[in-house]
Amino acid sequence: MTKEDKVLVIQELKDLLQDAKVVYVASLEGMNAAATSDFRRQAFKQNISLKVVKNTLLQKAMEQIEGVDYSEMFQTFKGNSALMISDTANAPAKLIQSFRKKAEIPALKSAFVQETFYVGDENLGALVNIKSREEMIGEIIGLLQSPIQRVVSALQNKSEATAEEAAPVADEAKAEETPAAEAATETPEASAEATDAPSAE
Repeated sequence: MTKEDKVLVIQELKDLLQDAKVVYVASLEGMNAAATSDFRRQAFKQNISLKVVKNTLLQKAMEQIEGVDYSEMFQTFKGNSALMISDTANAPAKLIQSFRKKAEIPALKSAFVQETFYVGDENLGALVNIKSREEMIGEIIGLLQSPIQRVVSALQNKSEATAEEAAPVADEAKAEETPAAEAATETPEASAEATDAPSAE
């Protein structure tokens, strides 16, 4: 690789890292061509940028990123390295874990997630369990909606109960009004009989 090529690669890595909030470095060493292709394909489906990199070039690119000191990760830059960039905190960890069901590869080298560094493969489980931004927002919305749902449910139950209580009262009132209405309404025959009746004289 020429010096110009190296400069271009470093710039490409800097562009990937510039605004990245989730950065993983993994080892794909030991994976055959088919497994590596499958890993790349799954990463693409999950919107994870995956790039196999030279350790020295990755370190130089990270050293040029302002605002983040990636030096804690440099000790893990040995052997085969793959850079993984994602918008979802636990997506790369879950992808690595899913492939680990068949073998001990790929392995996590280090990660920078939510402004915290994780160094070593033993941190994979912790990274898998980190809630993504979307999951956290969903939980917050659920918590906010719960009291509202309880109030609405209580009002609905109260409304139904009131309607059920009011129904028998209305039926009773209607039943009481019916005889009174019948008594108040005279038939034509009853009126004629009252008119023809002799006076008390």
